[in-house]
Amino acid sequence: MIKPKVAIILGAGQISMAIARRVGRGMKIFLGDKRLDNANAIAATMTNAGFDVAPCQTDISSRESIEEIVARARECGEITQFVNGAGVSPSQAPIETILKVDLYGTALALEIVGDAIAQGGAGVTISSQSGWRMPQLTPEQDRALATTPTEELLDLDFLQPAQIRDTLHAYQLAKRCNEKRVMAECIHWSKRGARLNAIAPGIIVTPLAIDEFNGPRGDFYKNMFAKCPAGRPGVADEVADVAELLLGERGAFITGSTFLIDGGATASYFYGPLQPNLNQ
Repeated sequence: MIKPKVAIILGAGQISMAIARRVGRGMKIFLGDKRLDNANAIAATMTNAGFDVAPCQTDISSRESIEEIVARARECGEITQFVNGAGVSPSQAPIETILKVDLYGTALALEIVGDAIAQGGAGVTISSQSGWRMPQLTPEQDRALATTPTEELLDLDFLQPAQIRDTLHAYQLAKRCNEKRVMAECIHWSKRGARLNAIAPGIIVTPLAIDEFNGPRGDFYKNMFAKCPAGRPGVADEVADVAELLLGERGAFITGSTFLIDGGATASYFYGPLQPNLNQ
């Protein structure tokens, strides 16, 4: 008997939903979010559109919680798709929470799902352009972010709150870790015949982005998309365009990579009108 195909989606947000709608046809989708009401709302929208979605209360920063959703998914069928869109932004949480959720939580999810993903499966985690803006770390720090055992990550000396300037710096470190972690974890996933990649979006219009627009760095973010080559923010379906490639057969030779999708904002930051020295 052929087992049903199952997808795990973490983070009940607009990007996660856009990706799930793109790749989740004919699959059982387990949708996890720390706030069950968020998962219920997205699940209701997708169910009304013909998808099979089971909302779950899932805390990405809890090993027990991630193991629970993975166990539920495996009882139903083979986990062939994984999308991690869970996270908090610099304006939504303190340094410790950003590191616990965006850095440790992502590493935890990639590890646990990597032990359960089916042959031929694929995963995508949502990172951020912010990881590309921070000055380069040392090779030793990059390797530590990539390969330190998950439960020891938050003990790294350069991740101690006293070493971190502010919540934006914490977020940048977390997203740099996401990208390095994907490179290391794709080796682990390959032992099960599966692939893993990351997408680093720029300004995508979501409730999280709107929080940033209305937060202390709102003018900075509005200036960013105004002066990027695209001249506008992105939408969740444009992230789903990339995810569809990475999760499907046409992405069969792509693993361990991070795809920057930011309308050219990072290019403008280094070489165009967003260069910091031009705005001082």
